[in-house]
Amino acid sequence: MSTARLLVSAAADLLDEGGDAAMTLRAVASRVGVSHNAPYKHFESRRSLLCAVARQDVAAIWTRWRQLLDVEKDPIDRILDALDVVIAFSQEHPARYRLLFGMPDALAADDTLTEAIEGALGTFAQIVRSARTAGRLPDTSSHDLAILLFASTHGLIDAQAGGRLESSSGWDGVETGVQILLRTMTRD
Repeated sequence: MSTARLLVSAAADLLDEGGDAAMTLRAVASRVGVSHNAPYKHFESRRSLLCAVARQDVAAIWTRWRQLLDVEKDPIDRILDALDVVIAFSQEHPARYRLLFGMPDALAADDTLTEAIEGALGTFAQIVRSARTAGRLPDTSSHDLAILLFASTHGLIDAQAGGRLESSSGWDGVETGVQILLRTMTRD
């Protein structure tokens, strides 16, 4: 594995272990076993290393969503599966999820990352379009429905992470809210 890839992997691990504050270039270098200046040979700044982590994570989510396009199943279940990818990522990697979807300034001006995010969301819109084309969702723009579903899921993830989605609500997690939202939209 190249040094750059090792640095990205170490940065991702540090984010997972200690959040944004734990991911310093010095800590990354130490984790990889290189000099404290070595990361600068591959990344111009901490932000550029964070962007590399984000690009890797978007690519992983996008790959999973593209795989779902080929799965033969109920189109609503395919949407739920796609949103489950994001929900699982948010639970397994909360700091990296916040980096991707809650810290836009940290990732601003990275054209490659912006293109990857737009591509991934375009794939999610294709998944939504298949349900709309099958007559299972309202005759509204697939793009608009995808944004609504993704933004609602993000809001539920944020509410759960902040302790505002309590078990006293009767919901056992984000998945319940997403299922309720889709049931209210679904046409049988």
